[in-house]
Amino acid sequence: MQTRALGDTGHESTIATFGAIALNWLEQEGANQMVEHVLSKGVNHFDVAPTYGDAELKLGPKLRQHREDIFLGCKTQERSYEGAKRKLDRSFDRLGVDYIDLYQVHGLEYESELDEITADDGALAAFREAKDEGKIGHIGLTSHGNPGLIRDAIDRIDGLETLMFPLNPVVVGKGDDEHDYEGVFEAAEEAGIGTLGIKAFARGPWPDTDELPEADRPFPNWYEPVDTPNEIAERFDFAAAQGLTSVVTPGDPKLVAMVLDAATRYNGMDETAQRSLVERLRHDESPVPEQLHH
Repeated sequence: MQTRALGDTGHESTIATFGAIALNWLEQEGANQMVEHVLSKGVNHFDVAPTYGDAELKLGPKLRQHREDIFLGCKTQERSYEGAKRKLDRSFDRLGVDYIDLYQVHGLEYESELDEITADDGALAAFREAKDEGKIGHIGLTSHGNPGLIRDAIDRIDGLETLMFPLNPVVVGKGDDEHDYEGVFEAAEEAGIGTLGIKAFARGPWPDTDELPEADRPFPNWYEPVDTPNEIAERFDFAAAQGLTSVVTPGDPKLVAMVLDAATRYNGMDETAQRSLVERLRHDESPVPEQLHH
């Protein structure tokens, strides 16, 4: 599988990152098999979070077995120094490791949160302390939110090394400020920040629960994903062709193998094909930006 420089971190990430939330839906043996399958495809970048059910616990055994082969990303939704410090220690315990390669502010949604995390007693103070102590390697941020807010974060967070944000043909086709994740990408590139793409496989929001109750949804993703090999390959090729460092696999384990197959076969996507896809999907409804947690 191809690799690309993760910004200025010095790490070469594979063009697919394993979103380990998928392990939450598996028993331990199935989780072990999935991690082995992901590694067999050459993936070297994993991402997990304490909010992903028991994914940290299920990742732990194979992570420890293959620690040298995995660039580990984790994150926290805590915004204060004390909260972030406590949650980092909890992730160390649950994963069974003493070092995390990339620790990220998780799910930035509001300007007030940016004020909190950048304050003297904010989460970033705990991140920087952990980095100085050799407990984490790099500092990143994730957001499904407003592109303008993400660009503000680039300007306000000194030493930001990676960004995880949505990028797919639906949002590219909107062409307005509310969906300008291309602008986020360009700002990150200019700043030497590694870029991790999420929601590449989003078809759109789920129908209302009156039409399709949550229990009847075929995938646990909070958005409705594309789900055929051709659609998934098309979406992967588009996202990778934008220049992202890496595309994060979706949260449902049934989709992961198809994404990995697409990543393994990736050989670019010409501009005509990109424009055609954007034109075909630009009037679809986008599941981002959306406020998820508050």
